[in-house]
Amino acid sequence: MEQIRFERQFRTPSSEGYFIFAGVNLKVGMVDLHFTTTNVRATLVLEQDMDREDLVKLIEQIDEDLVLSADIPRDDLLVSVYVGHDAGFFNDETLAEEEDYLAEEEDDQDEDDEDDEFIEE
Repeated sequence: MEQIRFERQFRTPSSEGYFIFAGVNLKVGMVDLHFTTTNVRATLVLEQDMDREDLVKLIEQIDEDLVLSADIPRDDLLVSVYVGHDAGFFNDETLAEEEDYLAEEEDDQDEDDEDDEFIEE
């Protein structure tokens, strides 16, 4: 596996989120960490399948570089791993634009349906 680096996306008093990169700029996935009073729960989302040995190494690196460096005592690191793809990033602005687009599409479809009613065969 290539050299892994983490790029923090957010931090709250009890959680952190990171993008995971391999090599120079190959995005491997992302990990969200949630610190409880006794455990750290992680959600790891990979953009491609990874063999088991590399996955274990990645989880160990997350533990060493991100969890243990947070200086928060823990009994266990609990990791849920998912494989998927990035389907987009949404916020209030992009959702509003999407709603406007969908409304326009619906209006266009309604106009097409009305035109179909007047076609004589």
